[in-house]
Amino acid sequence: MNIEFKINEFSGPLDLLLHLIKEAKMDIMDIEIEKITKQYMDYLALQEKMNLEIASEYLVLASELLEIKSKLLLPREKLEEEVEEVDPREELVNRLLEYQAYKEITKVLHDKESLRSEIYTKAPENIKEYIDESKEIKCDVTLDDLIEAFKKYLQRKKENEPLKTKVTVNEISVSSRRYDIKKMLSLKRRVSFFELFPVVSKEYVVATFLAILEMAKDRELIIKQDNTFSEIICEVPNEE
Repeated sequence: MNIEFKINEFSGPLDLLLHLIKEAKMDIMDIEIEKITKQYMDYLALQEKMNLEIASEYLVLASELLEIKSKLLLPREKLEEEVEEVDPREELVNRLLEYQAYKEITKVLHDKESLRSEIYTKAPENIKEYIDESKEIKCDVTLDDLIEAFKKYLQRKKENEPLKTKVTVNEISVSSRRYDIKKMLSLKRRVSFFELFPVVSKEYVVATFLAILEMAKDRELIIKQDNTFSEIICEVPNEE
């Protein structure tokens, strides 16, 4: 069978050998060494004919193939005791299988790299122009301060009494809690942040906390804290 090669097409001698085995439609576990060695040597001869330099690793594999070929051609001596014979091709086959596995993995990684190159990310930009200043929460404390105070409140309630876990039919909404808080502020005008959580069920606490944030955003209440560790106060804003 005549096979034409493109010089420098292969990444190494094992790559060339795998190509020859595939083209000859051989079983990699049962390589026809004599046939494959001839094709391999023909490739090296073609390079020499074209005055191309042959890498040393190609010559090393050529010598290995010739050695395996000679071992298979030599007559086998009969031993007095039956000994399991070692196939001279075994080591070469293992190397080819290992190289083939790495080659397949490399192809998968290359495909993933190509796919990743088609993904474009947007650089961060200043979003101040998209912020509606009229909706900014008007308060002297940060959201982290509120969350930390909220955690301390839950811990304090947990130490005093167990959380209520009774399931009720009535659903507690954010709008209903906003109404209750507005009513409380219309009477007292200034209350502690913790006073707004008389019930410690999960639904009640979440609805109340969201109601406070929405009211602060809509300027229906102001959240203040005089000092770093002082009590957080919610109060009705002064009419401008």
